[in-house]
Amino acid sequence: MKKISQGKRNHLKNIVDENGRIGALAIDQRGALKKLIGQYRETNDRDIVGFKEIVSKELTPYASAILLDPEYGLPAAKDRAHNTGLLLAYEKTGYDSSLPGRLPDSLNTWSVKRLKEVGADACKFLLYYDVDENEEINEQKKAYIERIGSECLAEELPFFLEIISYDAIHSDTTTKEYAKIKPRKVIEAMQEFSKERYHVDVLKVEVPVNMNFVEGFGKEAVYSREEAKTFFLAQSAATERPFIFLSAGVSTELFQQTLRFAHEAGSDFNGVLCGRATWAEGVSPFVKEGNEAAVDWFQTIGKEKLHSLNNVLEQTASSIFNKIQ
Repeated sequence: MKKISQGKRNHLKNIVDENGRIGALAIDQRGALKKLIGQYRETNDRDIVGFKEIVSKELTPYASAILLDPEYGLPAAKDRAHNTGLLLAYEKTGYDSSLPGRLPDSLNTWSVKRLKEVGADACKFLLYYDVDENEEINEQKKAYIERIGSECLAEELPFFLEIISYDAIHSDTTTKEYAKIKPRKVIEAMQEFSKERYHVDVLKVEVPVNMNFVEGFGKEAVYSREEAKTFFLAQSAATERPFIFLSAGVSTELFQQTLRFAHEAGSDFNGVLCGRATWAEGVSPFVKEGNEAAVDWFQTIGKEKLHSLNNVLEQTASSIFNKIQ
């Protein structure tokens, strides 16, 4: 069980629901959101800021917290429901593809202290990590996360580390070939960053399998249902830290089915930070018909998506405070 300071504990209480679960909404996307809007028209900063404001105002009454970015999301942070916690992203969007290793980089004019000063209840950092990458690259990443962990420790601000697995040789993570090696990569990365030296408080992680290749979920099976459950159980056993699942852009239906499957497997996960599965379909009315149509979508379909997700979490996730002292 992880021991944390009272300051961190107080911030975590702002992020969870009344049962200690994290049912958080993620809209810290920057490059990805620009691409979604860009499917319909040339986008601009006002589009990004405005869409985030609508999402925050309309959906945070049904979320325990919202994850935003300080570049475009601070106006949306002010529009959130008064009892909704705030996580702020610390990383730059994307990575420099001209260099090997998908190296991490933090926002130039921000620090954990500054995130705290604008009201953050937690710092979130996204790390691309391949456990099989060469040691020189992975040592840089480990040192980088140590630095952020130390910043968060000094500021008594919870540290949420989001880990995205990949393969340095085969870049397409949607393939059958990657599905075969994904469980080990996800699980070993969690084991590494659960070490005390990083001071990570909550891990935000992928599910350990590609559900599209699980028997009964997709057209082709790489894993039987029992094999997939074994991987979920191994993932849960790989860390004593609280951990939550990211939606990875899958449909709302598949994400909820995945949470139920994880629970059936015995996974002791503690909630979700759900992004595009909740709000992506709202981009179309926002762009094509304007703010009023977007608000209507979020007040009806978007609201129902979150209610549905919260119902699943009540049945499947457990309190983070079972793992924190």
